[in-house]
Order: sequence, then structure tokens, then C-alpha cells
Amino acid sequence: MAETARTWWRPAWLFSRRVGVALLWLVLVIGIAVAVNVVGIRVVGGIDGWEHWLRAHTAHFFVWRLVVYAATAYGWWRMSVRLRQREPGPETHQRLLRIEIAAVVTVVLLEASQLLRAR
Repeated sequence: MAETARTWWRPAWLFSRRVGVALLWLVLVIGIAVAVNVVGIRVVGGIDGWEHWLRAHTAHFFVWRLVVYAATAYGWWRMSVRLRQREPGPETHQRLLRIEIAAVVTVVLLEASQLLRAR
């Protein structure tokens, strides 16, 4: 009984190498984002200057996001082709289609929120 309780509190997937690497990448990306913001605030002289600089370069960030979306879409397309070859059933196609629709809706909503925020 004690072993079952201990196993419930410590699921194996939580301590796997894959989860550890993912968490390490997450911490690294967040750390880089915080560092860039702190350095940017110090370089331009304060938060107001940083916000002004960000607003002035909105078009550059939009182009950057489009490039990231395109690279992600290309990677997704390559992965989905391989997955459909490995699992040719209709349920795989339906699963991928649902994920693709959810991703496109998410990107459209994120970009719409950025557009509305800029006004």
C-alpha cells in the first residue's frame, strides 16, 4: 500500500529525461526573454523608452513572427507527410486536421489581439 501511494505522488513521466530537457529549454527561453527585456530597458533609459522602442518597431516584429510561422508550418508539413506515410489511416488524417485547425485559429487570434492592442 505504501508503495502505491509513493508511486502516485511521483509519476514516472514527470522525472523522465525528455521532460527534464523540455523544462530546461523552457527555463532557458524564459531567461533569455527576461535578459533581453532588462538589457533593452537599461539601454533606452527606462520602461517608457522601451515601450516606445517596441511600438516603433512593431512592423519588424510582425515580419519576424511571419518568418517564425512559416518555418513552423514548413516543419509541420514535413512531419505530417512522414506521419501519414507511417500511419496512413483516416484517423491520423482527422487528428492532424484538428490540430492544424486549432493552430491556425490560435495564430489568427494572437495576431488579431496584437492588431487590436496596437490601436
